[in-house]
Amino acid sequence: MAASRYVMDYDGQFRFSEPPAVVWSTIERFDEFEKWWGWLGGFGARGAGLRKGAVLEGLVAPPLPYRMAVQVRLTRCQPQRLVDAEVTGDLAGEAHLRLRPEGGGTLTDVAWSLEMLQRPMRMVALAAYPLLRWGHDRVVDVTVRSFRSQLEQVHSPRLERR
Repeated sequence: MAASRYVMDYDGQFRFSEPPAVVWSTIERFDEFEKWWGWLGGFGARGAGLRKGAVLEGLVAPPLPYRMAVQVRLTRCQPQRLVDAEVTGDLAGEAHLRLRPEGGGTLTDVAWSLEMLQRPMRMVALAAYPLLRWGHDRVVDVTVRSFRSQLEQVHSPRLERR
């Protein structure tokens, strides 16, 4: 996709202290997503887990006055290693996730290029792209912080009661 004010490109890298198996199994907890991420509503998944052909769909509500209905179709999945996806709906493009072991944890690379298709969003992008970029980046920050918190809860040792 050609770079334009209508396209939101992202390329980021995150480290997690948990191994790829734990990161992967936590990502597969689709039924928890709405609880973890307040910006996601009406979420549903068709297909079992992170598998080619599974479709995730929901309503994205960033900290700006617009909402986007999206469908994410998983086009390639290798357990504990990678996910490629095609995004359709009010956004269109591709997204990629790569996981690799690093020490006892996981290094993740995420990237996407998504074109905004809603007319109001495109109008705002022409006049205030920095505002849209800010909203996008806040959603990414909140998402990673919340996911990190979920990983810590899943992986932290539980104290035994006597």
